[in-house]
Amino acid sequence: MTVRTDSEALRGKLVVLIGGSGFFGRHVAQELLARGARLRIASRNPRRAFAIKPLGNLGQVQFTGIDVTKSKHLGLLLEGAHAVVNLAGAFKGNLDALQGKGAGRIAAVAKAAGATAFVHVSALGADAESPIDYARTKAEGETAVLGAFPTATILRPSVLFGGDDSFVNLSAGLIATLPAVPVFGPAAQFQPCFVDDAAEAVAAALVDSAAHGGKTFELVGPETITMGDLNRRIAAAQGRKRWFAELPDAVSGVIATLTGWLPLAPLTSDQWQLLKAGSIASGKLPGFKALGIAPRPLDLFLDRWMTRYRHHGRFGGTSAA
Repeated sequence: MTVRTDSEALRGKLVVLIGGSGFFGRHVAQELLARGARLRIASRNPRRAFAIKPLGNLGQVQFTGIDVTKSKHLGLLLEGAHAVVNLAGAFKGNLDALQGKGAGRIAAVAKAAGATAFVHVSALGADAESPIDYARTKAEGETAVLGAFPTATILRPSVLFGGDDSFVNLSAGLIATLPAVPVFGPAAQFQPCFVDDAAEAVAAALVDSAAHGGKTFELVGPETITMGDLNRRIAAAQGRKRWFAELPDAVSGVIATLTGWLPLAPLTSDQWQLLKAGSIASGKLPGFKALGIAPRPLDLFLDRWMTRYRHHGRFGGTSAA
């Protein structure tokens, strides 16, 4: 987490985090608490965010359970809020109700409740013409949000990584366990984004909503890597030699189609299509620089994060095993 001391703009202000119990939401909460904001964290499972409470002062953090796709009490949830951050999203289910029209509904209620700033977290690759429901509804949600709250800020992060993510750590666990590791979409390119940099972007958008409102930002890391390269970097950081079975796209597609519905499937059909398309900035929209943030690369953290996956943990070296 980056602790900023250059602004008191959020101190004492009430910020509602919708979907704030997820991976990104927990990091956004830490960033905003460091700036002195009061938080109301709302999600279907607020217990997942309880670890945030000790990070704030007495009464600085509230929790509430709500399903924003069904609840008639959004007005009560957003009552008294200075700002709202909408992080709600999913890869399956009624995506239109959650991140399509549903996002516009949240923005409209926030506007009516008197919120002066609104940040909507979308995704890199949002595309209203996409055949993939996730990408299409993300784009439709952006349009709906700006229609209801014209000064909202739209953030499109790339794949987020962090010490507690389910992205790098999934591959890390497989590499630590298996002598041969399957790699889906080995040539797929993406620009991974450090989660705390993205959290700082949320705070920056709230601090200066007059400058950043009504704009869309693409949040990407400073380098482009492939899935194959990511796995090799993780193995090197663990000090392990592994054989990587780089699966052809046709094979990956079949696996995703046939097993994607299973609870422990490696990826769904939609996730496979998104992975294959990559996650690269278009270059047509502003990014971290416009928010005053210098994004950090994965390699700055990877060696330290992989310590627990090495033979003998921190007492082991990084020589190949």
